Amino acid sequence: MLIPFSDLLTHLPQGPHGGGNPTLTGVASLTTAQAGELTFVEHRRLLPQLQATQATAVILPLDADLQAVAQARGLAWVSVPDPRLGFALAINQFYQPASLPAGIHPTAVIDPTARLGTGVRIGPQAVIQAEVVLGDGVQVWPGVVIGEQVTVGDRSILYANCTIYERTQIGADCIIHSGAVLGSDGFGFVPTGDGWVKMPQSGRVVLEAGVEIGAQTCIDRPAVGETRIGQGSKLDNLIHIGHGCRLGAHCALAAQVGLAGGVILEDWVILGGQVGAANQLRVGSRAQVAAKSGLHQDIAPGAVMAGYPAIPLPLWRKVVAVVQRLPEMYQTWRKLNRTDAGN
Repeated sequence: MLIPFSDLLTHLPQGPHGGGNPTLTGVASLTTAQAGELTFVEHRRLLPQLQATQATAVILPLDADLQAVAQARGLAWVSVPDPRLGFALAINQFYQPASLPAGIHPTAVIDPTARLGTGVRIGPQAVIQAEVVLGDGVQVWPGVVIGEQVTVGDRSILYANCTIYERTQIGADCIIHSGAVLGSDGFGFVPTGDGWVKMPQSGRVVLEAGVEIGAQTCIDRPAVGETRIGQGSKLDNLIHIGHGCRLGAHCALAAQVGLAGGVILEDWVILGGQVGAANQLRVGSRAQVAAKSGLHQDIAPGAVMAGYPAIPLPLWRKVVAVVQRLPEMYQTWRKLNRTDAGN
């Protein structure tokens, strides 16, 4: 695809620009871009890479020095408040994700009580069970299984081989990646003298609008009530959301996060990879937790935590600094011990 730089600017936030109007052929990272390609710079510390890039055009922050370098190198440039956002918008002009062919594949199995909106696309071997409702423009890729009484909002995409259990509700503009499982039974068992008695999981899973669920992620339904993922939240691959959890709006969870039952994340919470949270705790709005941290108690709004068990990030950094000095401190202790023994 060939796009004049001036045309691309109409899709980006407004900002100062210069360097002519070259025709662009694609997008690439700062260090791998070649002639004809667009790249971006986020920070002043990337100035050496900007001076060396082979790109033809660049998206910059609002930084006069970086603008001067781009201009001196003959690059087409535009400065915007958030270059990463600008680059994301630019990629949309060069790349569109694959889409299913229009219509319903003849091998799809669709219960006669299912209701399909206009423009629904259903791929080979998909299974749509009784009383399912699919909104307008929904895409159901090959091998997807949608259980009874599921609703899927307009324009949502269910990629290959994901499984949606009965009564799950999926809002508009959601994306469910391959292998994800929504609505499987929560881990609920009652101990008795004869073994474990299963607690029936009669609840449901609800995804609000604009949620994206990564590949192989599992979201369990509870015994009663619901497990809810708030509007605009983004879940990476290989995440487990336990029964009865409630995520607020715009949360972001990296790969291999695990939430035990009943965990509440308020709006805009960010959890790094492999964070684990114990039962029934609450994480306040806009809190952030570093990768591999363990949560065993409530986290205050806006807190930044790290470690196992998680503690405030500034304290964790001090602890790590001390741990790194333990061998030196041990040798000092041994010398002091020998001195004391000699006296």
